Amino acid sequence: STYPESDEPMDTIFMSLHDTPPIPVCQNFMVPKKEISMFPDMGKWKRSQAYADYMGFILTLNEGVKGKKLTCEYKVSETIEKLLVLLGTLDRWIDETPPEDQPSRFGNKAYRTWYAKLDQEAEGLVAAVIPEDKAAAAPEIAVYLKEAVGNSTRIDYGTGHEAAFAIFLCCLCKIGALRVDDQLAIIFKVFDRYLVVMRKLQKTYRMEPAGSQGVWGLDDFQFLPFIWGSSQFVDHPTLEPKHFVDEKVVNENHHDYMFLECIKFINEMKTGPFAEHSNQLWNISAVPTWSKVNQGLIRMYKAECLEKFPVIQHFKFGSLISIQPVKP
Repeated sequence: STYPESDEPMDTIFMSLHDTPPIPVCQNFMVPKKEISMFPDMGKWKRSQAYADYMGFILTLNEGVKGKKLTCEYKVSETIEKLLVLLGTLDRWIDETPPEDQPSRFGNKAYRTWYAKLDQEAEGLVAAVIPEDKAAAAPEIAVYLKEAVGNSTRIDYGTGHEAAFAIFLCCLCKIGALRVDDQLAIIFKVFDRYLVVMRKLQKTYRMEPAGSQGVWGLDDFQFLPFIWGSSQFVDHPTLEPKHFVDEKVVNENHHDYMFLECIKFINEMKTGPFAEHSNQLWNISAVPTWSKVNQGLIRMYKAECLEKFPVIQHFKFGSLISIQPVKP
């Protein structure tokens, strides 16, 4: 194999990003619960091991994909293959659960039927992905999978659900199911496939954007693929930020770049001038370099998602994603 074999969970990467050693994976797993119930609790979240681990995970992957195409070569481990099977199952269930005829255009109730199936099967799906000696972690990790696909009461989806999927992947790293050399496959195979399934859910069941800021938000549904997608473009010889508003460029290059896949989906779903329906992205197209776009999006993500009480109040914390403060 041309890829360095590694036995370290992705924890070791966290250590390089902040100097606190990762919490050892304790065997007393727990079902995660909400800890941020009032606005003053936000400080607890910002100081937590969970926040440090989450940002460490996002930034590590951001570095990993820098300058690389979706179509480049990378290692695909057994766990990655199993995760693709899991996502394929969720996709198949959409086909088996057609939207219902109903008076209201948005929030098709068939989504609740689809979600009930996931609610029932999630633990089994996770158990099939993780090593047998870590089977006790399945109930804890399954919570994040269920949180990652939208809300079945409101039939909506937003950046908090997307974050839950990143946390789900982070948990798999913490128990050693995913490793450092899985980085590219985590984004280019698993996260990319997750986005395809989420877009299908959003389209099929006409899901509402959760907590959308309308035209002033970056996107109705996603944020992370814009961060990682802009990193892919860093130091690109020809494509600059100004090019992504050109539909021809998008259609010719979206197979290689996650950012352009997002733009393509927006172009399919929205009508009218791009500058009107996606004002923030239009503004971003005026930034001179991808590196600046990437840094700006990370700052925006912290401010608009991770520091917003309406998003964070739904986060759940357990033994792997801990609300405990980072050790000094």
